[in-house]
Formats: sequence, structure tokens, C-alpha cells
Amino acid sequence: MTTPATPLGRSLRVALLGCGTVGSQVARILLADADDLSSRAGARLDLIGVAVRTLDAERDVDLPDGLLTLDAESLVEQADIVIELMGGIEPAKSLILRAINHSAAVVSGNKALLAQDGPELYEQADAAGVQLSYEAAVAGAVPILRPIRDSLSGDRITRVLGIVNGTTNYILDQMDSTGAQFADALTAAQDLGYAEADPTADVEGHDAAAKAAILASLSFHTRFALEDVSCEGITSVTADDIAAAAEDGYVIKLLAIAELLSDASGANGIGVRVHPTLLPRSHPLAAVRGAFNAVFVEAENAGELMFYGQGAGGTPTASAVLGDVVSAARRMVLGGPGRTETTTGHVPALGIDAVRTSYCIALQVVDEPGVLARIAQIFAANRVSIETMRQRIRQGVGDGDPDGSTAAELRIVTHRATEAALAATVRQVAELDVITAVSSVLRVEGI
Repeated sequence: MTTPATPLGRSLRVALLGCGTVGSQVARILLADADDLSSRAGARLDLIGVAVRTLDAERDVDLPDGLLTLDAESLVEQADIVIELMGGIEPAKSLILRAINHSAAVVSGNKALLAQDGPELYEQADAAGVQLSYEAAVAGAVPILRPIRDSLSGDRITRVLGIVNGTTNYILDQMDSTGAQFADALTAAQDLGYAEADPTADVEGHDAAAKAAILASLSFHTRFALEDVSCEGITSVTADDIAAAAEDGYVIKLLAIAELLSDASGANGIGVRVHPTLLPRSHPLAAVRGAFNAVFVEAENAGELMFYGQGAGGTPTASAVLGDVVSAARRMVLGGPGRTETTTGHVPALGIDAVRTSYCIALQVVDEPGVLARIAQIFAANRVSIETMRQRIRQGVGDGDPDGSTAAELRIVTHRATEAALAATVRQVAELDVITAVSSVLRVEGI
């Protein structure tokens, strides 16, 4: 096959840092599809080396002799484009900064680093006039960051809701579709390779929180870090919660949410949060199954948009990485400054108390006259109104008389109110002597 012509026969030197699940697929595509990528990029993309921690580890790709190296620093200094897929904070951060200082474009999938130190990296890239791209850092193969940065740059985004962690979505989907307990669904996810042996970053919401910070930064043109994200994981979600949600027409998803808010004085701010969320089954995000990801965007003029696709895996994520590589190469061929993200000012991050949402509260109560009135009084005092209330009598479960006592289970869905008012309501209700337990508290969106 004849190699497509490129301007003046130009070639660009590409360095790859990391050769794991994603890195090995990036290397494979760069080598196997070199001609097609060259025609799209306008220059030959020459993979000059792959930096790894050990040379003799088993890998998913056969690489030409001499391509692997332990000397990442020297490799970076020789490259026009550096692809960082090592993960973690160091040495990834130092290597990216070294690449920027040598005027190399950088493509990264490192959401943890970008969430923690993104503002510093963006500033350095801007000062050097080089491109820093990171489409693969959020939602795998789903093209969401470039549409937010470019396609919606003439609009005003007001809210972003995303299922951005495939592991937790698989677990919650298994619990919903099969009735599995959390531990069993987690084991199934680990057996399929969706969850790591240590799943903490996924099930505690940390991975989704890092992605939420990136989405918020691009959507609202302000630099947010991981510390700006309120985060709750899914470890407290039970099979009973899933079953009760299904009975009421809801599904539980771990959502990353970034939205435009107003504080008590009326000034604008941004709320960024991750937590398990009840969604009506009619909501588009409720239909996202298995390990897939989806991001739902609300904008003033475009209205509602949803981006959906594979959220993890070597080949899908490599697709996002190579898209960034081709984009960076085109920019280098045509000339002009690099692009990172667009910041037009500083909109403060508001704490979780400023968020307006709805709660679904499950209460175990003594079945006696006046209980509902006492609960309703507390709701009214906190200016929280009730949208729906469902009561179920449970026989023989009272504390005082196990042979014949009754208790009631109440499930209350509120209208939207501030998080501060809702949390205060739950605390005060829990102190009533007729409340034997607050079984669960879940936020509700999409109603």
C-alpha cells in the first residue's frame, strides 16, 4: 500500500508512556493504522518509543524490538506528541510538565491527575502554547469533552448529569435486574474485569468525582479540582433500596452532577457532586445498562443532549486517545497555539448545602395514631414539602412486643428543596421517639 503524501513529507514523533490495557491498544493502532492516521493528521505519526516500568512483563501487543524503554524522561524530550497513560500522580505529572517544557503536545487519560493538578497543567500548557488534550479521561470512548469545549462553546450549559463509572453502573444494574446483593454484584464485576481487586476508587465514588471535576471545569469555564466535589459512593445501597426503588418506578444510578446554582445572596456558583441517585425509569439515563457510560447535558439554547457509549476497556478508550492525537497533530501541521480549556473567569464552587434536590427517605416507625402528623410538622417547619408518601404495615417487628406488635415503613419523596433544609429535616425526624430507624436516604433527580 502506498503511504499517503503529507505536507513536505513531514512526520511527527510520538512517545507513549505506559503500555497497560489502554496503552497497548494505542500502540497497536498507531502501528497497524499508520497510513490511515497519517492521512487524517496531515503528517506521519511515528511511534518512537514506549516507556514502561519493566521490560519483560506480559503485554497485549507485540511491539517491534527496541521500542520499549525504561527511560521515560529521555523519550519525552525527543517527542513532538506525548501520550501519557501511566495513571497516578507521579511520575506522570513530572513527565507531562517535562513534555510541555519541550514544546510537545500532550494527550492524557489520567483523570486523577487532571482532577488534582489540572489547573497547574493547563496554565503551563497555555504559557508554552502547546495542546493538552484529555478526552479519554472521562467516559472512555464517549466523545463528550470536545463537544462541550467546542460544539457548545456558543451556548450556556446549565447542568451536566453523567454515569461516568462503568464498574458502579454494572453493579447497580445487576442489583436491579437480578436482585443481587451489593457484595455478589461486586464479585461478578471483578470476575468480568470491570472492577479491580481493590475496588475502592470506583465504589466509593472517587473515580467519578475526578471526572466530575473535569466536566465542571469545561462546562462552566472555571477550573475546579477534586476538593470541590462532594462525593458519596454506593457501598450503602442495599438490595432492599433497589427493590423499593423499582416498586416506585425508579432506578438507582451513581451520578456525577455539575450545575449552575445561586447561593443565599443570589450570586451564581457551581455545585459539583457525586452520589447514588434515584431516577425515574422514563429518564434517558435510567436505560444505561451494564458497564456503559452516558452524559446528559442541559443547555439554554440546545436544550437536552445525551452522549452514550462504551465507558471502559482498552480498545474503546484507545479510540478517544487517538482522536486527541490526530487533533493535536493537525494543529501542529497547520500551526497556531494549542488548546486546553476555556476559562473566562471564576465562578465559585458552592458546597452541597446550596444544592436543590429531592430526597427519598425510608423510615421505620411505630404504628400508632399521630405519627404522620408529628413527621409532617417537622417537614413544614423546615419548608420541605412532601410529594408522595407510601406506608406499609409490617407485622411482628416491633421492639416491645414481638409476638403481636406492628410497625410501619414510610417512604417519603419530597419536592425540591435545599440540601441544607432536607438534611436538617432528616436529622430532626430521626430524633422522634416514634422513629425506630432511618433505613435510607437517597437523592432524587429527574422529577
